[in-house]
Amino acid sequence: MQQTTGWVDYRRFRFSKLNTPEFSHLKYLAFWPAFGLVFLTVERLWVRDSYYPVHCALDDLIPFCEFFLVPYLFWFVYLVGYHIYALLFDTESFKKLMRFIMVSYSAAVVIYILFPNCQQLRPASFVRDNVFTRFLAGFYQFDTNTNVCPSIHVIGSLAVMSAAWNSRRFSTPGWRAVFAVLAALICVSTVFLKQHSVLDLLAALPICAAAYWFAFRRSF
Repeated sequence: MQQTTGWVDYRRFRFSKLNTPEFSHLKYLAFWPAFGLVFLTVERLWVRDSYYPVHCALDDLIPFCEFFLVPYLFWFVYLVGYHIYALLFDTESFKKLMRFIMVSYSAAVVIYILFPNCQQLRPASFVRDNVFTRFLAGFYQFDTNTNVCPSIHVIGSLAVMSAAWNSRRFSTPGWRAVFAVLAALICVSTVFLKQHSVLDLLAALPICAAAYWFAFRRSF
């Protein structure tokens, strides 16, 4: 019977055991290099002649606030951290998380291909000079403003929240509140940093709803 909770002893792993119930979940990790290659191609190598700018009136009412850089960057800890936890202690949660991500991230890339989009919301200059704005100045140069709708930040945050809420360890009301607050802060950080339009957040929601059904409600 496959172990779903408790420590997984990867010291016993051999490639010959990859198809065994104990370690078959590791095959889901193959999605990440495949997705990374496709995303790199769409984002960096396949530059389009034109991109549709995503914008709504609400974007103009939301002020830029560099302090939201903290939850924005915490997304990486949130996403990677839960992956590591689930790999070590809850392989069933890991599989469901990966199913959510595989569906939602793949859908996002398909949209980027069929509907090349961008945002033109970033400030031309910063009112304040501090460690956050200086970091963002370099980050804006590194991170392109294309392929933003739907937001991968939002999708990843809701994927982790959904996995945690449906896990044995984090399904209590207290832990659910913690994961929900963190996901909410990460999501709103994208609009306060002018990395995304509100429309990018809204576009992620139906994709996440479909991915949630596939990962947590469909029977396998």
